[in-house]
Order: sequence, then C-alpha cells, then structure tokens
Amino acid sequence: MSIIQDFLRYNRQTMLSEIGDEGQEKLKKSKVLVIGAGGLGCPVLQYIATAGVGTIGIVDFDKIEIHNLHRQILYTEEQIGFPKASTAKSVIEKLNPLITVLAFEEKITIENAARIITDFDLVVDGSDNFKTRYLVNDTCVALGKTLVYGSILGFEGQLAIFNHIGSKHLRDLFPEPPNPKDVPNCNMNGVLGTLPGLIGLMMAHETLKLIIGLPTLKNELVLFKTLDWSFTKLTF
Repeated sequence: MSIIQDFLRYNRQTMLSEIGDEGQEKLKKSKVLVIGAGGLGCPVLQYIATAGVGTIGIVDFDKIEIHNLHRQILYTEEQIGFPKASTAKSVIEKLNPLITVLAFEEKITIENAARIITDFDLVVDGSDNFKTRYLVNDTCVALGKTLVYGSILGFEGQLAIFNHIGSKHLRDLFPEPPNPKDVPNCNMNGVLGTLPGLIGLMMAHETLKLIIGLPTLKNELVLFKTLDWSFTKLTF
C-alpha cells in the first residue's frame, strides 16, 4: 500500500528525469531539521513535507500570536496561544501522513544545539536573530552538517548554502555578528507577508535539490530585491 500511496502522491515530481524514483527515495530517507516555525519556517515546512522528506524536526520555543498570522500561514486564530512547534507538527502531519514529524518546544542554545542537530542530515535556519544564526552555523560546522540559510528585511531577502561538501560557511561571509542594536528586525520595521513566503519557498527548493543531489548554490549569496525583482549573486 505504501508504494501505491507514494506513487500517487509524488508521481508529478518523480516524472522529472532529474528526480525519478531514486530521488524520491532519497527524500524519503532524509532527515531535515527546521530551526524556527515562523515566517520562513512555515513555507519551508509545508513544501519539504509535501515533497516527501521522510523525517522533519521543528525547533521553536515561541507561541502563536495574532500578529504572526499575516505571514505564518500554517496557523489560524483558533491556535493563538498554542506552541508553534507542536502546532506546526500537527498541521504538517495532516498535509502528509506518510512522513515523521518531531517537535522540539525549546529554545536552541549552546547547551542543546548539538544534541538537537546531531541526528539530522541537513539543517534549515529560519531564525530571526543573529545570535541563533551564528550558533546554528557553528554547530553545523562542528558536526559537519549542511546548512540552508535565509533572511529577510523589508522587501529584500537573502539565501545561501553553507558547509556543504567543504564549502564555506556564515563566518567566512560575515566573521562576526553585528551589534543587535544596529540591526533592524521585523518587529521594529515590519515585513510584507508575502516576502517570507518567497524566501522560504526558495530555501525549501534548495533543500530538496541538496537532498536529491541536484546543483545548488556554492559559496554564493543570493540577494533578492522584490520591489524591482532584481537578483544579485555574490561569490564569497
């Protein structure tokens, strides 16, 4: 029955010669950890789940608030006050009951980062602060894990792949995090709800390509300005 279910669910992507049954099997066997179930994490979770990533971990210590709903589209008003990680888990399991979803309702810290990350093949960082981004990056480097990185501000987004088969990582691009006081964020400056959807979708796309073994970004940072739809790719 599982083979039939897999075929019926995924055949539109396995029809692609670059994916096929072999690529789908890679997705099924893969374990992906998503840090943050917010604006970036929501679309990442939706698309890697429905594509058939076999095991997905969700790390988030926050609870759903009404101001999240314009961009964090996994959630509804009825779920305000509920933990994001376990709520996202329940939604994702309904989207694809063929996969395994794990929820970590805790803040990722220097004490638990290695424990949480170690069992996963690949990490997607959808966090919204530099302290967490650098901690996740450094832990991935120490454990030899590939990291999909994305960030947003205003109408602009960034995307990169770090620490993949010997490629460079966040500290090669930005050796030290900026002073938090000098860095604007969505809480202070706002964000159009579609922007994290766009960047999160790009992060999910690169995640699936990494698992399948398709060409991906290497030592490149994509800058995406959505007001004029301009892409800039920087090599580092």
